[in-house]
Amino acid sequence: QVQLVESGGGLVQAGGSLRLSCEASRRTYGSDAMGWFRQAPGLEREFVAAITWSLGTTNYADSVKGRFTISRDNAKNTVYLQMNSLKPEDTAVYYCAIGTAALLGSGPVDYWGQGTQVTVSS
Repeated sequence: QVQLVESGGGLVQAGGSLRLSCEASRRTYGSDAMGWFRQAPGLEREFVAAITWSLGTTNYADSVKGRFTISRDNAKNTVYLQMNSLKPEDTAVYYCAIGTAALLGSGPVDYWGQGTQVTVSS
């Protein structure tokens, strides 16, 4: 079992920034990547970004490219999501995820975090 603990969500005005963090309790064989998904009320959960542990290869949803940056600290088993130029449509619960390198293509996910709320006011 792997626990993912997220932090950094909150309320911010449009145009502002937030940084999310997610620490994994451990890495297992095959857990080659970590990523972020989000779910807004009434909508399905969607892929936001992912990064591989080894090479730091990244992938982003088109809706966040140029505004969000995913990074990792291998020594701390932690992944970060720097979110700039936030828009009201970025409002959602953001979930951390861990899985194979296939996570770069939005799935599948082996473990989920509990989620952290991000609210962007207009």
